[in-house]
Formats: sequence, structure tokens, C-alpha cells
Amino acid sequence: MSVPLPREAVPTAVPNAVPRRAAAVRGPIRLPASRRFAVYAVAAGVWVTGALWLVFHHFVRQPSPFGPEPSPLEPWWLRLHGAAAMAAVWIFGLLWGVHALNGWNARRRRWSGGVVFGLFLVLIATGWLLYYAGSEDLRSVGSLAHWVLGLAAPVAFLWHRFLAERSRRPRAKRTPSEDDKI
Repeated sequence: MSVPLPREAVPTAVPNAVPRRAAAVRGPIRLPASRRFAVYAVAAGVWVTGALWLVFHHFVRQPSPFGPEPSPLEPWWLRLHGAAAMAAVWIFGLLWGVHALNGWNARRRRWSGGVVFGLFLVLIATGWLLYYAGSEDLRSVGSLAHWVLGLAAPVAFLWHRFLAERSRRPRAKRTPSEDDKI
């Protein structure tokens, strides 16, 4: 008993025929409103808690008899940032399966999506380094990279979400008008 070949695997009788793409888009690229809201809420939570931790760590100090001490809210912002980051990794997995693969296969916004994807991977790696690295030199480099890229992440997201498609649209061809002819 033979198994029938899928349609794409059947050779065509037409020479130089363009083969079908192996990876097809398997659903809509645009996320439903509920998933979009979840992505935006988690991303905002990670960014806000990280930014607030930076502010409290570097600029908000409590006076004490022994000199300025960290604010009591600083560790709470860091804990909330860690919790939001765990949710962000979960959302990243969701986006990979239902959004990124379909967008890649449709050849839409590959540059901006690749930048956002790479940025997120670097943020995951530097966050891991901050948590587990033993060397103080490695931690300082990882810390600087993490907070600079983390603060810049909304720019990459906004570029991907709103500007990338516009930059690829072909411009309308200009036809010569009567004023151009002299």
C-alpha cells in the first residue's frame, strides 16, 4: 500500500516551473485583540518595572545615620520586573508560534521582526547573566547592556508595529505633467 505524495512533492510536467514554498502561512499574522492586549500589557509591565527599578536604584536614596541607603521599594521593583520578565518569556513563546513564523513565511516585516526577536534574545541572555554571573566585571557589562537595550526596546517595537510596512511600500510613479514639459 503506497502513501499518496503531497501535492507539492508531485513533480510537474512543466519545465522551469517555480516550486511552491515549503513553509506556508498557517493563519493570520495579525494577532486577535485579546492577544495583542496581553502582549502590550506584559511588555509595558516589563518596561515600567525595569525603568522604575533603574530610577530607584540610581536616584532615590533614603537618608540614614550611616549615609544614604537604597529605597525600600527598590527590591520590590526588581521582584516585579523578574515576574513580568517570566510572563514576557511566555508571551515570546506564544508570539513565536502564532505570529513570528507566519510573518516570516509571508515575508512581511522580516527586518524589524528580526531586530525585535534578536533584541529580546539579548535581553533574556543579559537578564540571565545578571542573575547567575559570578564575575563582577561580567555583571557590570551585562547590566549596562540590559538596561540600555531594555530602555530602547519600545523604539524597536514601535518601528516593527507601525513603521516597517510603510517603508517597504512602493512609491507611486510620478507621471510627467504639462508643467514638466517645456
